[in-house]
Amino acid sequence: MLTPSYTPPKYTKYGAESIITPGYRVRINIVSFCANLLLPWLLFCGIFATMSFTIHYTSAGLAHGIVFLGYALCGCASLLAHRAKLREHDPMWYHYAAVKFFIAVTAGALLGDANYHFYMHTFYDIENLNTYPSVNPTVERGQQLMDSGRVYFSPGTRLDISKSSAFKNTDIYCVTPIVVGKDKLPSYDFWAVGLNCCSGSANDFHCGEYNNKLARAGLRQMRDDQRPFFRLAVQQAEAAYNLKASHPLFYFWLQDPIAEMNSYQEEGFKWYLLGILIHFGFSVVSVFGAAVGFSKLGHEDLRGI
Repeated sequence: MLTPSYTPPKYTKYGAESIITPGYRVRINIVSFCANLLLPWLLFCGIFATMSFTIHYTSAGLAHGIVFLGYALCGCASLLAHRAKLREHDPMWYHYAAVKFFIAVTAGALLGDANYHFYMHTFYDIENLNTYPSVNPTVERGQQLMDSGRVYFSPGTRLDISKSSAFKNTDIYCVTPIVVGKDKLPSYDFWAVGLNCCSGSANDFHCGEYNNKLARAGLRQMRDDQRPFFRLAVQQAEAAYNLKASHPLFYFWLQDPIAEMNSYQEEGFKWYLLGILIHFGFSVVSVFGAAVGFSKLGHEDLRGI
């Protein structure tokens, strides 16, 4: 009758400490562990910041070049893994680092671009445009204020909701003219706008601070993908109310446009901080999981019958 026996481990080309060699309990490499915990996270933070903030706005080519360098770093990690294997060292942490770097760069680039597109790009655009005080829609024309970011209208300015209009393309693009008095204007060039805040019928506009009697300012609508649909809504108003809009400009109707503009920046920083915290949690969980997995690969039960 055969009895259980134990066969001592044998050395292989990877050595007794190798995490891929059967028969050996692995000692966790603290340096590799910490490096794979922190370096991919720091890379993610850098790529996320690059694609979210000023560099992307002032030099998009440089921002994308930095992302390319991040992918080059992934290639370097893969090359180091290959060289470690050729030199009979354990390449597993290098392979793991290459994968983590790739995830960090890709996630940082995608999330940063989204953060920039939805929040920071609008903030930077408005910040770099001019502010105009005491604008009278009866006197000024849209062509004179093409570079306006924030506009403070003269006393008596209001929304003429009786001439509101909308254009539907999945979302409802709502517009209504900004006027002074009740006389018909030669050209309706200043429009308050909003998204999904009206039904499309006349006298229905609930966008921005439409019911705030202290609201008499506008923050420029900056989304290039939305502007053509607001223009179509204005064209419908021109046809429906027999009016003219030579150079229509679109604004969100507000009391304090500075606070609204700063909210874009605050949202951008909020999502950046949330992103780096979540990615750090992911990094902690994944590196501990990798350490446990590598340890299990590094030894096996050699008892037999």
